[in-house]
Amino acid sequence: MWILYAMLSAVFAALTSILAKIGIEKVNSNLATAIRTIVVLIMAWGIVFMTGKQNEVTNIGTKSWVFLGLSGIATGLSWLFYYKALQIGDASRVVPIDKFSVVISIVLAFVILKEAVTLKTVLGGLLITIGTFILILK
Repeated sequence: MWILYAMLSAVFAALTSILAKIGIEKVNSNLATAIRTIVVLIMAWGIVFMTGKQNEVTNIGTKSWVFLGLSGIATGLSWLFYYKALQIGDASRVVPIDKFSVVISIVLAFVILKEAVTLKTVLGGLLITIGTFILILK
């Protein structure tokens, strides 16, 4: 089931890029990010309330709060830089660089999470790296 969710994530991430590129025209990138964030906030809390999970907020431990907060800061910064890059650059060149986060995540998973380093993962990361650089070269 996780593969289905991951594939849906990829489809919606692709739509995000194209829809954002169209919508950001003549709009300040920071303002556009703020608007997007409000929409995401409303959707996320709507789902929490629709599924009746809002009461679980009190069960969240300090460590989770800290790391979810840091993740939120990283997400916000990522979105701000992404929208600025998308506003001034071609989507076909900005998106591959943004998706290079896959390789960075793989490396961080090895280093921080101590996940197993496999030949398949390293090879996949190298291929993504090569593909990214091919796509951004003019």
